[in-house]
Amino acid sequence: MDAVQLSFDTPVTQIGATIVTLGELAIAAAVVLALIVLTTIIAVRRSARKRAAALEEAEQAASKRAGEMEARFTEIMGAQAEMQGRMATIAEVFGSRQSEINKSINERLDGMGQRLGNTINEQTKATHENLTKLQERLAVIDTAQNNIQALAKDVVGLQAILSNKQTRGAFGQARMETIIADGLPSNGFAFQPTLSNGNRPDCLVYMPNKAPALVVDAKFPLEAWNSIRDAEEAEAQKRATQRFRRDIEVHIKDISDKYLLKGETQDTAFMFVPSESIFAEIHENFEGLVQKAHRARIVIVSPSLLMLSLQVVQAVLKDARMREQAHLIQGEVVRLLDDVLRLDDRVRKLQTHFGQAQRDIDQILTSADKVTKRGAKIEAFEIEPEAETPAETDRPNVVSVPEHSGRLKLHVGD
Repeated sequence: MDAVQLSFDTPVTQIGATIVTLGELAIAAAVVLALIVLTTIIAVRRSARKRAAALEEAEQAASKRAGEMEARFTEIMGAQAEMQGRMATIAEVFGSRQSEINKSINERLDGMGQRLGNTINEQTKATHENLTKLQERLAVIDTAQNNIQALAKDVVGLQAILSNKQTRGAFGQARMETIIADGLPSNGFAFQPTLSNGNRPDCLVYMPNKAPALVVDAKFPLEAWNSIRDAEEAEAQKRATQRFRRDIEVHIKDISDKYLLKGETQDTAFMFVPSESIFAEIHENFEGLVQKAHRARIVIVSPSLLMLSLQVVQAVLKDARMREQAHLIQGEVVRLLDDVLRLDDRVRKLQTHFGQAQRDIDQILTSADKVTKRGAKIEAFEIEPEAETPAETDRPNVVSVPEHSGRLKLHVGD
């Protein structure tokens, strides 16, 4: 005991002026431990009560949730049953619809296949026809290409002709001769005739009534014109223009001096230009040359103007021939008038005969009407023979009128 007391009284530490012994420290530790245990027990009890309350509330909520879940489950089961019925109905409807759709699709596919086959056949037929037409067109194109190649060769030949002065003059001469030969009779013109002064114009067109002939010249100078077209610089073009103007003036003077012969040719001559474009350019850009040619009584004509002039000449020739034949026409007209007078006399006589015949026909129609009317009156009578009796055998013929008849009855005896 003394040893234990000594041990509990043994100082352990000093806090300020207070000495803490081992016993006090043990007591303090026991008190603290008791407080801790007490606090823990209180906390555990509180926690247990809270857990119990929470469990109770959870049980209530769980029971409530269980009721709600049961009701919800019941509703879900009902809805599921209804859904199953609807699904069965829908499946049945879908099955019937599916069969109808399959049938419709099969019919449409069959129709589409048939139409597609017909379309393919038509397209094949159309393609065959188009290929046939294409082959025909290609054949036509080949022919046209051959013609174009031949025309290109002709154009090259024409270019070669126009590049030579002599051949170019022959070309203009040939074109002029073709136009005149087509527009006038064979005795209305002459090519390359010789005049009294020894010159030979390209063509003479004979005029009616022994009037002087008209001279047509086809030797138009084209060298200077081609130089104008080929000139690239302004100075070269100016020189070519001056040369062209000078050549035209010289040609106009040559025609006037050589071919305008008084009493033998007309006082006006034609200078033929073998191109409409050159003719238009001359009248548009060389008005002075045109006026100078007019003063010299030289008319510049293109192919179309030459053709028109020949038509006028042809009309004049036709009028002259008609004037030459005027006395014959007058004699024919006199004889025609005599024939018309005889025809008029005979028509009048025939009209007289027709009038007499018409009067006879009217009289015949009048007699026929009278006969018809008398026949109608006779038809209005009824002939009824009566039976013979001994008492009436010797009776005279009488005519009696029935009481209820509007027509007469004729009784005829023997």
